[in-house]
Amino acid sequence: MPVADSTTKWVHEQFESSIVPTLVEYIKIPNKSAMFDPDWAKNGHMAKAVELLAGWAKAHLPEGATLEVVTLGERTPVIFIDIPGTGGRAGDTVMLYGHLDKQPEMTGWREGLGPWTPVIEGDKLYGRGGADDGYAIFASLTAINALRKDKQPHARCVILIEACEESGSYDLPAYIEHLAPRIGDLSLVVCLDSGCANYDQLWSTTSLRGLVIGNLTVSLLDEGVHSGDGTGVIAASERVIRQLLDRIDDSHTGVIKLPELVTKIPAQRVLQAERTAAVIGDETWNKFPVVKGVKPVSDNNVELILNRTWRPGLAITGADGWPPIGNAGNVLRPVTSLKLSIRIPPRVDPKAAQAAVKAALEKDPPYGAKVTFVPGTASAGWDAPELAPWLEQALDTASQRHFGKPSMYMGEGGTIPFMYMLGEKFPKAQFCITGVLGPGSNAHGPNEFLHIPTARRLTLCVADVLATHAQQ
Repeated sequence: MPVADSTTKWVHEQFESSIVPTLVEYIKIPNKSAMFDPDWAKNGHMAKAVELLAGWAKAHLPEGATLEVVTLGERTPVIFIDIPGTGGRAGDTVMLYGHLDKQPEMTGWREGLGPWTPVIEGDKLYGRGGADDGYAIFASLTAINALRKDKQPHARCVILIEACEESGSYDLPAYIEHLAPRIGDLSLVVCLDSGCANYDQLWSTTSLRGLVIGNLTVSLLDEGVHSGDGTGVIAASERVIRQLLDRIDDSHTGVIKLPELVTKIPAQRVLQAERTAAVIGDETWNKFPVVKGVKPVSDNNVELILNRTWRPGLAITGADGWPPIGNAGNVLRPVTSLKLSIRIPPRVDPKAAQAAVKAALEKDPPYGAKVTFVPGTASAGWDAPELAPWLEQALDTASQRHFGKPSMYMGEGGTIPFMYMLGEKFPKAQFCITGVLGPGSNAHGPNEFLHIPTARRLTLCVADVLATHAQQ
């Protein structure tokens, strides 16, 4: 049964009096993920964020619950909370998951905003990490406490908050192995690190793309030379890179050429894309902060959704070898390096994809250039198992009650490596993957915000799902 109206009011009060003020303090901490802050342990920001969130959690633990900050060697820490069940089947365990590490600053924040400067404007809390996804530990504990307040039963729950997700969760497998005896056998996983296509209803994620990252470097000279002397005699490194990248994707269409990075899209996922496009229409693309006059790559919103969720795509996310424009002399530069980020569909082997990219880039380099592709992260995508009827009904009922509209399903273009890990380890578990990253929230970019009303409603939806789960 759903939480009582009085408990709904209590959840709202918890956000106003305790959760949002703590998130404000959390946003101030520049706890960048280890990939972006190699000296994270020495700098102490991660420890400060863990202390803040674990401190809040300890003050709000349900009766009988325990909390431990687990640290294995020099790995990033995890917060592990074990909450005894008050009902449900014997041996049933639910895991609620989130992370507390953050993406780097990024340029382009509008005046008055910044990654470590929390600002509340109306229903939005601006700053890095509130929506992605510092709110997760608060929503998880508050949902369980709401059930306890209503004296509604719930199964045993474990909450796991990691500190390495934005770096590809490379520390997480060691923690899952270490904590496996304490985690037990999972029947339901609730992940709060995903998105929503609007703020009007509950959205569940049905798939996630994987990710292949690496650094491509091209060099033809030992040192820079006068461009008037060298141009036309020695090829420019950036021209060679253009040729190499064309082996990966078509620069006119963005279509990835390597078959190892492509998969057949399941019919059910195409149908879900069609339903999503019917609900959100052009918000499929105009939710992005596009420059005036810019159009999407297709005028078919279904195709855009499939591009974003079930097709691979290449982005260049960083570069070295170029001087700033104000200091750029007439020089043929000796080296160009690019950081490549390639999203891969679910069901594609990330290691095979990474190997195919490396082989394509390094084979037969033009003009005998020195070409290296140094692989980085290779994370698998994820395709959700078939939804159990009870969970599908619970999600819709919760959405109707707390949002006033039916629940919806869609794939996401981002990566949550933990979901693939859990899917492999717990093949019989059901998954409720959701989140607050909706239109304009701009995770990883400038002006990131948490839509506070959606976070509140989502917390209530999680409580209702946990209550229904205990009745199965």
